[in-house]
Amino acid sequence: MKILVAEDDLQLADGLALVLKASGYSVDSVSNGLEADVAVSVHAYDLLILDIGLPGLDGLEVLRRIRQRGQILPILILTARDSLESLVEGLDLGANDYMTKPFQLPELEARIRALLRQGSFLNQTELHFEALSFNTVSRTVTLQEEMLELTARELAVLEILLKRLSAPISKDRITDLLSSWDSELTYNAVGIIIHRLRKKLEPGGITIRSARGLGYKLERSD
Repeated sequence: MKILVAEDDLQLADGLALVLKASGYSVDSVSNGLEADVAVSVHAYDLLILDIGLPGLDGLEVLRRIRQRGQILPILILTARDSLESLVEGLDLGANDYMTKPFQLPELEARIRALLRQGSFLNQTELHFEALSFNTVSRTVTLQEEMLELTARELAVLEILLKRLSAPISKDRITDLLSSWDSELTYNAVGIIIHRLRKKLEPGGITIRSARGLGYKLERSD
């Protein structure tokens, strides 16, 4: 999952990025509205965390432009403006959720999970493939009812594959989804992650099949 944080409080932005990356998300950050508008125009994100009080271009104008372009990107507003009018305006412009500052980090993380679950997993709290189960709330994985220990990047790759069970996904796309502006993965690194994840899944009768020219796909190993 790839998240853009548009926040001009650099300490807050860095803290959010650190927490989200630890949960296996790929995170980019911008500090003004113009950069946010450009970023979502040229890159594919699963979620935008948008501060209303951005310099350069107000967050509400960023929101307006995104929806005018027809983008269905889930948007969570962060705002220090706690007036009812500001919140109603943000929701009416197309925001999916909002939080007022200051906020509690566990609540923000729960709202992020809910928006990603709604946008990517049709509100399912648990995904299954054969003997594999992925809990989208706790972000934990079990295989044959035993907890599976995965690194943050292994979990991220598995999440990508679970979102696209119907068709292979290319290494290019996986690389893009796992990379952020300050941490770009190489093809070799992605290959190593997939190799390690495949070894962990195969005891449960699941493999990651490689289709030449098409990419990777979860399948039964038999």
